[in-house]
Amino acid sequence: MAAGDQRIAKVTLDEHAVLRRDAVVEHDRAAAMFDLLQANSFVPAIGADGPFHLHLAMEGARLTLEIRSTADAVLDRVSLAIPEYRSIIKDYFLICESYNQAVSTAPLSRLAAIDQGRRALHNEASELLRERVADRVAIDLATARRLFTLICVLQSRG
Repeated sequence: MAAGDQRIAKVTLDEHAVLRRDAVVEHDRAAAMFDLLQANSFVPAIGADGPFHLHLAMEGARLTLEIRSTADAVLDRVSLAIPEYRSIIKDYFLICESYNQAVSTAPLSRLAAIDQGRRALHNEASELLRERVADRVAIDLATARRLFTLICVLQSRG
């Protein structure tokens, strides 16, 4: 197995419940997906050779990460309880909203402080994600950050 094959080659979101999404959230979704596909590390514990397709879906109060082969055969499903992420997701949305509101009027020092807080919260959530999936799939921090962004997109209400 080539080490470069242990990556996500395609990612999809189950968006059947999404009616609409604002431009900022859509931009974040597109950027996270692009960045994720450019560079990621994804090593499922099942020992399957990659690359992989990853499908993210909300199923009630759970997030499902469905790991698929490039032929879209399901290899594994990882399920996470979303309630433990709800407060951090809420805080993340609030700080992003503060940043977007301040971007046109606040001094650069204020924007930098808000952005530093946003990054710290994003890193905290990403580390939590890495911990919660560690027994099923190994991911690096950059991959976890992009996946957390996509989890937030699935949680957005438009």
